[in-house]
Amino acid sequence: MDTEQITAETIRFVKAQLAGAEAGHDWFHIERVYRNAMAINKIEKGDILTISLAALLHDIADSKFHDGDEELGPSIAAGFMEGAGVNEATAAHVVQIIRNMSYKASLGQLTFSSREMDVVQDADRLDAIGAIGIARAFTYGGYKNRVLYDPSVPPKPDMSKEAYKAATNPTLNHFYEKLLLLKDLMKTATGREIAEERHAFMEQYLEQFYAEWNTFR
Repeated sequence: MDTEQITAETIRFVKAQLAGAEAGHDWFHIERVYRNAMAINKIEKGDILTISLAALLHDIADSKFHDGDEELGPSIAAGFMEGAGVNEATAAHVVQIIRNMSYKASLGQLTFSSREMDVVQDADRLDAIGAIGIARAFTYGGYKNRVLYDPSVPPKPDMSKEAYKAATNPTLNHFYEKLLLLKDLMKTATGREIAEERHAFMEQYLEQFYAEWNTFR
């Protein structure tokens, strides 16, 4: 199969695998990341097949929905790519991107980097900030039955990887523990440019949130 055919087959596979997924990590999240990655790559000029596959397969089995298993996603992606006839070098590259691109992975020891990973990582991080990022944060918080905000529970922005994975803090804390940190972690010029506007929107949102929380009339 050529790149277009492999991409189409991957889309069908991912849609089927994520049917019924939590709304912040469903097919529409994947589609947004894929489109962001394609837009960023117009400037970055990375390998299009690697970027397409990594964007489409990056959350095929997110560890937080699978008892913390960080190898299930890469394993499922590898099995799919083998069946689809993706060449070994590209498949290995995609698996490494999936294994290393998450925010929690960046809190541990990273052993891999590439231009293609930068593109997909930025695309994924852009979907975690701004209006959609806010919606996704509260969707996941509701899924986990977390309180919106508790002034007595301060954010912990310097958590280790294991502490981050185990955290059950109020959803608003997640802004300070991840979302507001992402702007300065963008790797590509396009990612940084888009992130500036989305970051500013989150700051405005928080200002409004606190104003409403503390004002009664």
